Amino acid sequence: METLFYAVVVILTAVAMEFVAWLAHKYLMHGWLWSWHEDHHKPHTKVGFFEKNDLFFIVFAIPSAACYFLGSFVPSLKVLLFVGIGISIYGLIYFLIHDVYIHQRFKWFRQLDSKYSRAILRAHGDHHANQQKEAGRSFGLLLVHPKYYGKRSDWSI
Repeated sequence: METLFYAVVVILTAVAMEFVAWLAHKYLMHGWLWSWHEDHHKPHTKVGFFEKNDLFFIVFAIPSAACYFLGSFVPSLKVLLFVGIGISIYGLIYFLIHDVYIHQRFKWFRQLDSKYSRAILRAHGDHHANQQKEAGRSFGLLLVHPKYYGKRSDWSI
């Protein structure tokens, strides 16, 4: 039963991270941390492989690492180890979908073709259509608004 409990903690944490990422993207990245995120919206201005936006990987790794550490070394906080694992799983999924599939920073997946994968691309493309801090749309990654499953001409702004 303990194994089932920890598996549920991992899954719920990974799912919750989509909402944490949405909030962070909308209110931090397009808010007071825009100076880090801006070059991601204007990739033609970047020099080299890395973007300032990549600093967010470190920012999101800190709570995961803290959970691993506390969950491993403080017996009463063991559940945090599994929270950290859930955060890490979401981070891996985010990296694979966002950096590998959408932005093709690594040429690993080029031929994903399903309604869902096309909707993710459309939603992210719509997000990047605005290169400014304000008036952004579609801040999530994995949960896609149903309109992105349809034709662009059917989208209402």
